[in-house]
Amino acid sequence: MAKIKRAQAKASAAGGTRTVAPYGSWKSAISSDLIVQQSISLSEVRLDADDIYWVEDRPQEDGRSVIVRAGGPSEGINPQPFSARDEVHSYGGGAWVVDNGNLYFSNFTDGRLYRQDRNTTQPRPITPAPLSLDRNWRYADGFIDRHRNRWIGVREDHTDATQAYPVNTIVAVDLNDSGSSPGTILASGHDFFSSPRLSPDGNRLAWLAWDHPDMPWTSTTLYLVALDHAGIPSGEPAAVAGGGEISLFQPEWAPDGSALFYVSDQSGWWNIYSYDVSHSTTRCIQAMEAEFGRAQWRFGMSTYAFAGPGQVVAAYVKDGLTSLASLDLVARQINRFDLPFTDVSSVRADARGRVVFCGGAPDTPMSVVRLDLNSGAHHILKQATDAAHDPNVKRFFTAVTPVRFPTTGRRNAYALYYPPANPDFTAPKGDRPPLFVRCHGGPTAAASSALDLRIHYWTSRGIAVADVNYSGSTGYGRRYRNRLHRRWGIVDVNDCVNAAKYLAARRSTDRRRSIISGGSAGGYTTLAALTFRKYFAGGASYYGVSDISALAKDTHKFEAHYLDWLIGPYPKDQKTYRARSPVFHAERVSKPVIFFQGDEDPIVPPNQAEKMVKALRRRKIPAGYLLFTGERHGFRMAANIKRALDAELYFYATEVFRTKLLF
Repeated sequence: MAKIKRAQAKASAAGGTRTVAPYGSWKSAISSDLIVQQSISLSEVRLDADDIYWVEDRPQEDGRSVIVRAGGPSEGINPQPFSARDEVHSYGGGAWVVDNGNLYFSNFTDGRLYRQDRNTTQPRPITPAPLSLDRNWRYADGFIDRHRNRWIGVREDHTDATQAYPVNTIVAVDLNDSGSSPGTILASGHDFFSSPRLSPDGNRLAWLAWDHPDMPWTSTTLYLVALDHAGIPSGEPAAVAGGGEISLFQPEWAPDGSALFYVSDQSGWWNIYSYDVSHSTTRCIQAMEAEFGRAQWRFGMSTYAFAGPGQVVAAYVKDGLTSLASLDLVARQINRFDLPFTDVSSVRADARGRVVFCGGAPDTPMSVVRLDLNSGAHHILKQATDAAHDPNVKRFFTAVTPVRFPTTGRRNAYALYYPPANPDFTAPKGDRPPLFVRCHGGPTAAASSALDLRIHYWTSRGIAVADVNYSGSTGYGRRYRNRLHRRWGIVDVNDCVNAAKYLAARRSTDRRRSIISGGSAGGYTTLAALTFRKYFAGGASYYGVSDISALAKDTHKFEAHYLDWLIGPYPKDQKTYRARSPVFHAERVSKPVIFFQGDEDPIVPPNQAEKMVKALRRRKIPAGYLLFTGERHGFRMAANIKRALDAELYFYATEVFRTKLLF
């Protein structure tokens, strides 16, 4: 608690005369215009010979995914209107790969694979046009097989409308094809595939697979098969790791091909292991109570990479914060790099001592970073927003404190706490700030500690933020993840309420003015908290689930049985589904709620929000509703992001806090 008080004091300290105004009403330079005009999303860093590449998702271009080369043109490589994005497993990722300067990517609008050679500006398709408007074939998570001049990756086949779900396989596509073939199947027979990896000599193929009702963070299996001269599997694939209640992540070949590395949580923590191909033996590289793996919601994730035959550079999460370290495979020692980043992902390396990754910190936005192993120096190549360098903006940033708080069942849970701070304002004596409880999605995911202007949008206006890593979040081991097993809507809600109570009891926030907000699964936690608890004064649901039984009956393939683990089998446990669905208990909601929804959302359709809005308005409970045309699950367009953020603030000011905003 002393750390919170110090953070509060540090955040509030400022020289000169300040205007006295209530918390929650302050004027700030961190506007919604600033957030959407200057911010992009950075991910999926890649190395190719001397070049460094990454993906930029640009709200200013209606969310288009652009491949950028360090030192290359700022407009990116793939030209308008091409977007390097896919929806395999619905959430996509891993939509592109670059090899010898040539780009291969899945285009979002038609789902086709395209090839764009380094010195050309026009991509050409190498897979067929869709048979309908539904992008019949979708491609992700690929790499280039130089031995046989082909792309190998995951294909999702939507061509058979009579099947309940699309068919997932691993396929090979000829790089010189003009679009006549959707690919040759190399592996099939499972509901899901990811992470295909070819051995350095081209003679073996490895991949991860899992089947319903499992999710990749509950159970996956690592397969290995020999390939013949033509690159076709020879014999049946062998399961070499995983299965049961073991989750695997990111297989990678050692540079000499002698071993296959992967991340496994068989110890209760996602640690790195190696499988000796010749002797069929397995060993743990570095046993730690830390997480080297992540929840595989998307393709293209990477937490470690080889920087030579005896060295691995890896990112691991401990107590909710990420560190980057070097693993000596011979001495079996780990050495943490002294870097100013607390959130690290997309780690890549090469034998020349180059490491690249995405890194951020509470005072640093997510950035593409290059690290030189020889000198230890690091250099930021690109940041998600330039606003962090603007003195007029930076002065509004607040401190952050990791918090561990007591929760139900004599357990602890975790959050990142951001006190309000504004150099131009101070609150009246005795006033305490409202609290904005933020619920991450997933729910098997985690809050990021990287600088997020959307958090400072609230804190700079005098509203404290608690970004809660409720039970079930990643970064704290499998036992913590498993707390959510069949307890969704209970333990996550308890943790969010208890985080707010903890801060209020220590006089850091105003108990009467706590609000809660979240998107997707976080939207469900928000609605459940407002329905089944009486603590929060209001909240906001972004494309949140209100009827989990409807979700169980009609959702996409990837999450078709996720609710079996979160709630229980459906329809066997349909009474539990109904009991935990806010829409069937809307009469219990007594506080204002605002809903934000995309009209093309394939995961949580608009009627989930509309049923709640109708029920609340019928009872005269203030209920805002904004439906955005062309948005899917997660908003990508700048105008819509801006409108939603401002509408949420205005809704709280007028319907919850009853505070006049000093715009």
